[in-house]
Amino acid sequence: MLGPLHAQITGREVRLDGPRQAKMLAALLIDVNKTVAMERLVAVMWDGKVPATAVRQVQDALSGLRRNLIACGAPGSLISRRRGGYQIRLAPDQLDLLEFDHARDLAERHTAPFETAVALRRALACWRGNALADISSRALEADAARLNEKRAATHKQCLGIELGLGRHREVIEGLTALLREHPYDEQVAEHLMTALYRCRRQGEALQVYERLRRTLADELGVDPTPSAQALHRRILTADPALSAPAPASVPPDTPPESPDAAATGPVMALPVRQLPLDVPDFVGRAEALAELAGLLDVPASNRAPVAVIVGGPGIGKSCLVTHAARLASAAFPDGQLYLNLAATSDEPRNPGLMLAEALRALSIAGSAIPDSLSERAALYRSLLADRRMLVVLDDAGRADQVLPLLPGAEGCAVLITSRTLLTQLPGARHIDLDVLSTAEAREMFTGIVGRRRVEREPAEAGAILDCCGNLPLAIRIASAKLTGRPAWSLRVLRERIEDESRRLAELRIGDLSVRASVELSLRLLPADAVRALSLLGLLGAYTLPGWVVGPLLDRSDAEEVLDTLVDASLVRLTSTDAIGQPRYRLHDLIRTCAVEIAAPLPATDKRDAIIRVLSAWLDLTGRATDRLPAGLLAAAPGSAPRRSLPDAVVDRLLADPAGWFDAERDNLLGAVKLAVDWGLDELAWELAAGPLTYYDHRCLYQDWEHGHRLALDAAEAAGNMRGASVLLRGLGQLHIYRDEFDGATRALESSAGLCQDTGDKNGEALSVAMLGTVSRVQGRYNEAVEQVEQALAIAVGEGDRHLEAQLSCSIAVMRLMQGELDEAQTWFDRALHQARALDDGHRVAVVLRRFSRLHDRRGDPDKALRCLWQALATFEELADERCAAYTLLEVGRVYAGRHDRAQASPALERAADLFHRHGDRQDEAACWQLIGDLDAAAGLHDLARRHHGRALRLWQTIDGMNRTEAPARPSSP
Repeated sequence: MLGPLHAQITGREVRLDGPRQAKMLAALLIDVNKTVAMERLVAVMWDGKVPATAVRQVQDALSGLRRNLIACGAPGSLISRRRGGYQIRLAPDQLDLLEFDHARDLAERHTAPFETAVALRRALACWRGNALADISSRALEADAARLNEKRAATHKQCLGIELGLGRHREVIEGLTALLREHPYDEQVAEHLMTALYRCRRQGEALQVYERLRRTLADELGVDPTPSAQALHRRILTADPALSAPAPASVPPDTPPESPDAAATGPVMALPVRQLPLDVPDFVGRAEALAELAGLLDVPASNRAPVAVIVGGPGIGKSCLVTHAARLASAAFPDGQLYLNLAATSDEPRNPGLMLAEALRALSIAGSAIPDSLSERAALYRSLLADRRMLVVLDDAGRADQVLPLLPGAEGCAVLITSRTLLTQLPGARHIDLDVLSTAEAREMFTGIVGRRRVEREPAEAGAILDCCGNLPLAIRIASAKLTGRPAWSLRVLRERIEDESRRLAELRIGDLSVRASVELSLRLLPADAVRALSLLGLLGAYTLPGWVVGPLLDRSDAEEVLDTLVDASLVRLTSTDAIGQPRYRLHDLIRTCAVEIAAPLPATDKRDAIIRVLSAWLDLTGRATDRLPAGLLAAAPGSAPRRSLPDAVVDRLLADPAGWFDAERDNLLGAVKLAVDWGLDELAWELAAGPLTYYDHRCLYQDWEHGHRLALDAAEAAGNMRGASVLLRGLGQLHIYRDEFDGATRALESSAGLCQDTGDKNGEALSVAMLGTVSRVQGRYNEAVEQVEQALAIAVGEGDRHLEAQLSCSIAVMRLMQGELDEAQTWFDRALHQARALDDGHRVAVVLRRFSRLHDRRGDPDKALRCLWQALATFEELADERCAAYTLLEVGRVYAGRHDRAQASPALERAADLFHRHGDRQDEAACWQLIGDLDAAAGLHDLARRHHGRALRLWQTIDGMNRTEAPARPSSP
């Protein structure tokens, strides 16, 4: 819970079928081991209007959740029915929230500051981000906020204690981040000022105070507390009492060892000290170090703890383990064994030979070393039975390579590095290591290259780190190149590595090479996994759903191949998205390696793989669009291939079609670009036009334009007239939404001409009807009527009933504008009947919104408002913000006509806010103009001038518009 919602049972990830199951699980976990009332579950599932079948739908979601849990091995009683509700029962070690609370309780019971800090770090290590970060439910927002506040308080308490222990250098980053999140917290600011001062950064400490003072004065109108002011004065005068205490690396109340400890206990006279040299420029990894510190607190455990640090090539696993082992060395007085298992080398080390090496380090030599593996392992465990030793196993490959080297002694601990998950190790804690954060990467780079050199070219330094992808090995190589070439500017290196095709060759110095490091991992992979990795590299720098591997390899069991790549840390499982899909990504440098691996493959093989993936994207886009409310901009399919995923997969992905589009926005644009890059113009235009109904409902104008422009260039270059006509029509509608009527006319006339050339009657009707919209908005009503009637005749002839209903409504609107109320009534009735016959709820709502104008003109505002409230409910249920805004504008107009300012102004302000968010300046201006008129009528002249001025400024930004009255808003045909 303490991060994106994630559930695992015995290492298997629990599948959550859509957001409803996720919400139910989150609601049960918030009140774990307590009964959650049915009313609470209903409130969690629906933020707005609750349907009549709410209880049944909650029960269905819980049943599905229980089935998924049982499928992963959970007992059937994990979620149980209780009187009035449901309950989930979990042990303290089964839920991160319970672990967090337990660690906090331990911290409160400790009296020694060091032990308290360790317990608090253990509590903070339970977090992976903001609580329930991917759950959207108003009912859970307060609970998530409460947990996040609890985390911040714990972090603050921990950093304060560590500052008191003399760890002022280590706490600066955490305090800085905490103050950024809580800029009014003066205690955090005081801690940061103290830490900076103790690091001889007096100027920065004073800057922290000045920022705090300005923030409090500007935003709250108060001064800092006397305590903060006093600390400021003490820093200014360099008060000696601010000096740091001695750094604490062991509990301050731990007694020193007695001189004769070796004679009275099992401690070796000559402890083994085999750890490699620590990295002098080690940076960051605070969370991983805190987790390891807690794990290595052996007295707190009743067994030998085992930690496996897993990560991809060059991620810094060995550096982290060496650093953590050295920090914990005082807790292991009998020494530290270090064994390199060389799993990624040509000859991985045999565990029998490794045991012989370990036994020799423990003073067993020659014939005293047994011959068999089992006897060596038994002797090794016996020698460690009464000792407190830390065993470091570097570069492990398989569990059977590691198991004989695990001590059985309770006072020992084991740290393992591996590029592969070692899930077969009993009780091992796996720590997944990612690249450095941006701040950590810059700190590492600056520490090696030199602050002065980086400060001279800060932008170049950032570009170099971007090219390195914050990968520690790449940063170390780039930094070493600069260190060995002091005459180079940073720009020289940036220019050499910014070309992706040369980057891997440049990121090499001596024995260090990013390419070689990746190749070590590739040796351990089966051929199908290497092929999958190479083809994944062709898809670009996107976070992808797992299903793409199936079409890439043209096989149905590709999940096993993907798991192999994930286990090898070559593909990273980054998150689970809002619809329950795991998301995967290649690090940029690994992707570059993958592209190099793919280079020798036949061009036809690569092209076929790309087509298969894009065909699957296109099929999913079409199916998702079919599940959205009908939209007239959706074009008839072209001739591009479509590849269907299994029905069960499709149903799972598209259970929430709008949610699927939300999750795949970047990938859908990436698919268009991929199609263009591979010369697949038919796929390109269909992929660009496919999400148009979604873009239209969500008002995603930038995505809409970007995809259309990319695909239009490709379609026109290939002479693809059908594709060009569809894309020009889409761009024409976008121009209309943006009040760019000249651009709309050019695009739509071109689209209509291409439709005539290709015989696309439906396309021609749409384009001509949209030209009628432009004419109507610009006040040319007779011309608009002719264009829409021409389009209607084509639609009727082609049997397009959806377009016929829309155009009937358009004619009704124009007849209303011309004052022909009876004829407008006839056309409105016809449009409403047609929309209802098609069971098109969205179109019914649009007609009702337009119909309300006629009722209002005829002096029946109550009937007009009934139409509008019914339409608004539909638009809000469908999350169509643009149509909701139009409806609220009409509501405001009706109430304004009744001189009801109290009802009109809130509706108009809501509409203005929505129009502003979607860049609709003209209708936003209309809202403020009407609000100003209402203010003036109420005698609020200052307020009226302010609102009228706001409207005027908006109209002045619209090309060719400098008027005092806004025209009607253009919408779809």
